[in-house]
Amino acid sequence: MTTVAVLCDPPRDDLVLPELPATSPLTASEATTLYTAMLKDVCAAVEASGGDLLVNYRPEDALPDHESGAADGGNAKEEIKTAIAGALSEPESVRFERQVGQTFSGRAGNTATHLLEREEADSAAIVTPYTPFLSRQQIDTAAMKLRRSPVVLGPAPGGRVYYAGFTSTIDYADSYETPAVETLTDRAIDAGHEVDFLDMNPFLATGSDLVDIVALLRARRTAGRIIPEHTTTAIETVGLSTDGTNLQRSDDR
Repeated sequence: MTTVAVLCDPPRDDLVLPELPATSPLTASEATTLYTAMLKDVCAAVEASGGDLLVNYRPEDALPDHESGAADGGNAKEEIKTAIAGALSEPESVRFERQVGQTFSGRAGNTATHLLEREEADSAAIVTPYTPFLSRQQIDTAAMKLRRSPVVLGPAPGGRVYYAGFTSTIDYADSYETPAVETLTDRAIDAGHEVDFLDMNPFLATGSDLVDIVALLRARRTAGRIIPEHTTTAIETVGLSTDGTNLQRSDDR
């Protein structure tokens, strides 16, 4: 069984998807709603898979001061717990752990190392809410690949990764430096590990990413294929469509 850690932040305006309001028609509040929806879809996919879901969150004291809700009595864990509860079949059984580290690479590395070395997990994987098309089948396929290869990566456009699975550790310092798929591969090879890959998957962080996501969601829905339920609802509520280059809201027509 692979322990799949979903590294996430409390869904707050300007903290999550911070580039989206400046690069798309979405407001900061709508970007937060979209992030929450993607978080639900990713957690639901992990829960439905053969993996073990771990929600790995940034606590209040690890958030930038201007983005922390501590002064207003904010509680990162409870906000995330509330956000995903309705998307899971057994929310009470979900495990929550604090992230530790100053950078994403450091936090991901600390989580993977802790799971593999301290908890002696057979395999550990790092994912984020930015990949709403992550599916149960992909998670299970990755678990099978991890039986043969110590490192399995899921590439995303722009040299990013939507999945990083390990049965052995690597040097995680700055391991997600752009292009992350190449950097992580280099670190794995340097450690003497064989690397395998999953199919390419969309990744959502900017307005240009959202163009691709909206087009794919609409196409898959038209074709009657599986779509990420909560992400689709969030996008349809805003009324987004695309001509392949630009995004348009239904209230702009």
